[in-house]
Amino acid sequence: MTSEALLPVTGEGITNKQRLFVRYYTGVLMDLVVLNLFAEYWKNVYVDTFTTSLLAAIVLQVLLKLTVAVEHRVGAYFKDKPGGWMKFLRFFFAWLVLFGSKFVILEAITQLFGEDVRFYGAFHGIVALIVVVVVMLIAEEAIVRLYRKLGNKAE
Repeated sequence: MTSEALLPVTGEGITNKQRLFVRYYTGVLMDLVVLNLFAEYWKNVYVDTFTTSLLAAIVLQVLLKLTVAVEHRVGAYFKDKPGGWMKFLRFFFAWLVLFGSKFVILEAITQLFGEDVRFYGAFHGIVALIVVVVVMLIAEEAIVRLYRKLGNKAE
């Protein structure tokens, strides 16, 4: 089978809505894989069913994207202001949003899923959640870099 046979019949380009769909679809699948691997291999993460983990992955993806959007808005506000103090405030509030959001995410997961999704361990599971979220972000970034490398025309 040739590569042309795998291409769409029309010569139309990909729309921004399609790009956004693929980005979130891939992000949810990555979060689903990471969450299920942690649930299977680490005692500090518990998810009762695959369906619950799929719903939790969707919630996590939405909340993580909202967190990043808020962090960017806060950063942009302070970036436009001159001076070293504003630069410090920019980084401090970015850190505060990124760190504080984990507590919001943990509470949202607890409220939505109760005992069906649990994070255990230090600080009532916040450390386990942070580990899972960081691995999710690393996995997503790795896939994005691989995707971009595959599209690099210089090779």
